[in-house]
Amino acid sequence: MADVSLAFLWHQHQPYYPDDLTGENPMPWVRLHGVKDYYGMLLHLMEFPSMRCSINLVPSLIEQILQYTEEGRSDRFLDISRINADNLGEVEAVFLLDNFFMANPHHMILPFPRYGELYQRRGLGRCSGQEALRRFNSRDLRDLQVWFNLAWVHPIAVAQDPFLSSLVAKGKHFTEEEKHLLLDKHLEILKKVLPLHKKLQEDGQIEITTTPYFHPIVPLLLDKKFAREALPQIQLPSYQISYLDDAKVHFQKAIDQYKSIFGVAPTGMWPSEGSVCQPFISLAESFGFRWIATDEEILSASTHGDVSRDSQGYVRNPHKLYSAYRVHDSGKGINIVFRDHALSDLIGFRYQHSDPEVAAQDFIHTLSEIGKSINSDKPALVTVILDGENCWEHYPGGGVDFIRALYRKCTSTPNVSPVRLGDYLAHNPPTNNLDHLFAGSWINHNFAIWVGHEEDNTAWDLLHKAREYLKTKKDAFSLPELLQKAWREIYIAQGSDWFWWYGDDHSCAQDALFDELFRRHLKNVYAFLGDLPPVELDRPIRKKGARSIHTLPRSFLEIRIDGLPRFFEWLTAGHYACQGERGTMAMTTKGPLHDIYFGFNLKKLFIRIDCIADARQSLKQFHQIKIGFLEPAGHQVIIDISNQGKLTSAHLLSGKEIFSPIEIALQKVVELSIPFETLEVNENQTVSFYVEILENGLGRDRAPREGLITFNRPTRDFEQIMWDV
Repeated sequence: MADVSLAFLWHQHQPYYPDDLTGENPMPWVRLHGVKDYYGMLLHLMEFPSMRCSINLVPSLIEQILQYTEEGRSDRFLDISRINADNLGEVEAVFLLDNFFMANPHHMILPFPRYGELYQRRGLGRCSGQEALRRFNSRDLRDLQVWFNLAWVHPIAVAQDPFLSSLVAKGKHFTEEEKHLLLDKHLEILKKVLPLHKKLQEDGQIEITTTPYFHPIVPLLLDKKFAREALPQIQLPSYQISYLDDAKVHFQKAIDQYKSIFGVAPTGMWPSEGSVCQPFISLAESFGFRWIATDEEILSASTHGDVSRDSQGYVRNPHKLYSAYRVHDSGKGINIVFRDHALSDLIGFRYQHSDPEVAAQDFIHTLSEIGKSINSDKPALVTVILDGENCWEHYPGGGVDFIRALYRKCTSTPNVSPVRLGDYLAHNPPTNNLDHLFAGSWINHNFAIWVGHEEDNTAWDLLHKAREYLKTKKDAFSLPELLQKAWREIYIAQGSDWFWWYGDDHSCAQDALFDELFRRHLKNVYAFLGDLPPVELDRPIRKKGARSIHTLPRSFLEIRIDGLPRFFEWLTAGHYACQGERGTMAMTTKGPLHDIYFGFNLKKLFIRIDCIADARQSLKQFHQIKIGFLEPAGHQVIIDISNQGKLTSAHLLSGKEIFSPIEIALQKVVELSIPFETLEVNENQTVSFYVEILENGLGRDRAPREGLITFNRPTRDFEQIMWDV
């Protein structure tokens, strides 16, 4: 049995939102995540001085923090927050109603009665902001200005600050003075973020790592053909020349910024999206980096499957995954570690649905099992790398109880030692070598999210044309500072985030804005040099808006509940295909759920659960299926599947069992029916639910992974209405 060296790396990242030509910043996310997650993660570490970890700060994020704290810059949301609610124009008021509920409703809005009241009154999805405005007066809008900004402050920061705590206690009818003091608190907290990171690094508690400056997918800058190492048939952009010089700029700018803020050079790097390739090794080494990190699937592909997972998710040859490596290119070498994506996904996507203490203990138990699987005197290196900002809004209470339980157990469990990655590598130099580093990212060990789709390729080609235009101005333009600004726009446009939102992989309510921002950066290349941008940059690249996460039923269903899927029975049902909805986060481990079908007749709700294989096999290791309802509130249906030969169910209302004639069957699929009467749902009333698979009380998969399946109980003329439509 080996001891476990546990290496967390929390990745903190935002793309570069501001328009440097106009000075406008349309997005608030640097500020909001700054006062919540970037600050809050440090507060957690200060509660546990023996905790060690690494934190990756992307340079484009750091630059924007400094714009707020050193240059007095603002953002559109902050500007509108500062307007006296009595003086709001119609445009600003509608902006509030359309944008100031951008927070997780279950954990950041509904727990606060006044914010929840305003949320319900707004009726998102049922009417426009313009239509809803008549239901709001200036007092309501002022409270909305306050609650949006207050809900985004980290819970520990609120608890530690008497003024912020008093706002939560007051709850409503805030004054303009209170609102402005709150907004000043945002900037006060932001000013602490970078100095506190520096202090914790100097104290030896954290190691700060970096990423190429504007977060580009460096292998695609070096050669887009690297995408074909994982996907030989992928369609590439028309222009495929190397942008090696640009990649070097991203590296050098990151190092220069790091030195100016933290006083030393960085030694560790999390490549953008964990994206690596063979030449990345010599490039990183030439800039003085000693180690990099990426995903375990890159190790699996680099070893031709020697390190991989079986059908149950167990690691083959665990001693090879839980080790550091030395990888070489062109006579140069660098250390490399590989994230355990199953453990990382447990925190990022699973544990938020479980009791914090139980979830933290499950994490520690998994670490213990890893240690038992390895026979070595050398500690096993378990590397857990995930987004350090976006997942916490999906936890109750901002994840405070879970992180406290996790850090407490990590620092008090025998044979488990939290480490900074650089420290581990210094004390345990790698003895394993890799001959070749497979080209890919931390998502499915390929680059399909950022290249290959028509929209991605169009974006790359437009970027190339702007870059070629700029090259023609290199010697002719007489104002070098404007030329530098134009090149900076090229580097900004190379950031991974713009391509993340193109194609079919991801979608959000702000797809159109991300598309506009990408094209605006390319337009600025021409504008800085006094030329008109090409007309093609006025045309949206994104061909469609944000997708709905599920379809809706088209007619009444009559289902025989026997667990045998019949095509025509479910032909007109609503459908949800299990996938991630978490915006800029992506889950790499897969649970048993594959599809959810749902529908109804006048009296019953029907749900069908399809798994990745026969449901009897896919669910045999699990204990329960939970159908959880947000609307009607308080209802849950728990199906005990621990004995598949004898299924039982319980319908709970606010934790107490009620009688409900539920039908269930588990064969090839799971089918069930629930009477609307026992759900206490009237005709045309909203029903919102999710499906969750439990093992020993812990959520192991959920559909939808974020959000809910939502529909209205049908009226008698439902089919006639659908026919008319």
